[in-house]
Amino acid sequence: MIDMPIVEFAAGAVGAILAALAVLYFARKQADRKIAQARIDFDEEIDHIQTISKGELDRKLKEAEVAQKTELLRQHEDIERQNKTRTDEMQRVERRLIQREEMLDKRGASLDTKEESIERREVRIGEREGQIAEEEIRQKELHEQALRKLEEIAGMSSENAQKELMDRFLEEAKQDIAAEILRMQKRAKENIQRDAQKAVALAVERYSNDHIAESVVSVVDLPSDEMKGRIIGREGRNIRALEMATGVDVIIDDTPEAVLISCFDNVRRETARLSLESLISDGRIHPGRIEDVVNKNKKEVENRIRETGEQAIFELGVEDVHPDLVKLVGRLHYRTSYRQNALKHSLEVAHLSGMLASELRLDPTMAKRAGLFHDIGKASTHEVEGSHVQIGYDICKRYNEPPEVLNAIVSHHEDEEANCIESILVKAADTLSAARPGARREMVQSYIKRLEALESIAESFKGVEKCYAIQAGREIRVAVMPDEITDAQASFLARDIAKRIQEERTYPGEILVTVIRETRHTAMAR
Repeated sequence: MIDMPIVEFAAGAVGAILAALAVLYFARKQADRKIAQARIDFDEEIDHIQTISKGELDRKLKEAEVAQKTELLRQHEDIERQNKTRTDEMQRVERRLIQREEMLDKRGASLDTKEESIERREVRIGEREGQIAEEEIRQKELHEQALRKLEEIAGMSSENAQKELMDRFLEEAKQDIAAEILRMQKRAKENIQRDAQKAVALAVERYSNDHIAESVVSVVDLPSDEMKGRIIGREGRNIRALEMATGVDVIIDDTPEAVLISCFDNVRRETARLSLESLISDGRIHPGRIEDVVNKNKKEVENRIRETGEQAIFELGVEDVHPDLVKLVGRLHYRTSYRQNALKHSLEVAHLSGMLASELRLDPTMAKRAGLFHDIGKASTHEVEGSHVQIGYDICKRYNEPPEVLNAIVSHHEDEEANCIESILVKAADTLSAARPGARREMVQSYIKRLEALESIAESFKGVEKCYAIQAGREIRVAVMPDEITDAQASFLARDIAKRIQEERTYPGEILVTVIRETRHTAMAR
C-alpha cells in the first residue's frame, strides 16, 4: 500500500511546480510586453532624434554657407584694396619715371652745352699752353743770360754760388735747430725738475734727521785728576796694557778731569771707552784686571752691534735677513764716511728710497732693502781688501740677496749701469743724503783739486775766455769770446762740456754748465 504522507508530499510538490510554472509564464508575458513597449519607445525616440538632427544639420549648413559667402566677400574686398594700392603705386612710379625722364632730358641738354663750353675752353687752353711754352723758352733764355751775367760780375760759377747759398741755409737751419733744442730742453727740464723736486721735497719733508759729524776721538770723564796717575800706572804699565788690549791711543794731557781715546776704528774706540769707564768705576786698575774688563766689553760691544742691527732692520720693516747681515748692519754704526755715520747714512738712504718709491706708486719694501745694504761693504773694509762696493756685492751675493739689491750696490757709484728702478732711487737717495749741508766734511785739498779739474776741463775747449767753478762745484760758468763762438755754437758747447765732465769726473748730484756769450757795441758821440 502507498503510504499517505508520500502521496501528499508528491501532490504538494506537483502543485508547487505548477504554481512556479504559472508564475514564470505570467512573468514572461509581462517581460514580453515591456520589451515590445521599449521597442516602440525606442523607435519613437529614434524618429524624434532623426527629426531633430536633420533640422540641426540644415541649420548648420545654412550657417556655414553664410560664413563662406561672408569670407569670400571679405577676400574680394581685400583683393580690390590691394589692386587699388598697386595701381596707385604704379601711377606714382610712372609719374616719377616721367619726371626723371624730363630731368635726364634737361641734364642731357645741359651736358651738351657744357661739352661745347669745354671744347671751346680746351681750344683756348691749347692756345695758352703754346703761349706759355714760348714764354718759358724766353724766360729760360733770359735766366741763362742773367746767370752768365751774374757769373761774370761775381767771378764764381753757379755751382759755387749754390754751395755758398746752401752753406748759409745750413748755418741758419743749425741755429734754428739749436734754438728749438734749447726751448725743448728747457721745457723738458722744467717739467722733469718740477716733478723730481716735488717727489724729493715730499720725501725730505717726511723724513727729517739731524746730521752730526762723527769724531775719531772719545772723551772719558774722570772723577778727579788723581785718576790720571792710576790710569798711567807704575812706569806706564796700565796705559800700555790698555792700549795693547784695545788697539787705541789713550791721550792724557792737561785737560782737567778728562782722558781722550783716539782711534780710526769706532768699534775698538767704543770698547776702550767702556772698558776705561768700568775700570774707573771699579777702582781696580792693573794689567790683569784691564785684560778681563776689555774681553768682557768686547762681548758687550758685539751684543750692542747685533741689537743695533736688529733695531735698524725692525725700523725699516725689512724681513728675511741673514743673521750675519744683521751683525754687519750693526757694525755700520761704528763706521764713518767723511765723518758721516755709515748706519745713519744707510738708514736715511733706505727711508728716502722708500718714500721716493711711494711717490712713484711703487713697492717701497725692495727700495728700502736696497738702500739699507748699498754701503754694507763699509762694515768690512778694515778686514777685507777691496772697495766697499765689491765687498758689499760679494757679501750680499753670498747670502742670496735679490738682484735689485745687488745692482743697487754696484751701481750707486756707477761701477755698473742701473738696470732697475730701485737702483736709480737708491743712487738718488745716496746723493741726497751725502749732499745735504753738514752731512759730510771733505778735505780742503780734495775740494780744491775737484774745482780746478772742473775749470781745466771747461778751459780746454776752443773759444773759452774765462771759467769759474762756483757754488762748491755745483755750477760752472763759462765766458766765451763772441767773435769765435756764435749763439748756436754756445748751446752745443755747453752740452759738450757737460758730456766731458760726466765722462771724466766722479761727483755727487748734478753740475750745471752755463755758457755766457756777451756782445758789446760802443760808439762815441762827439
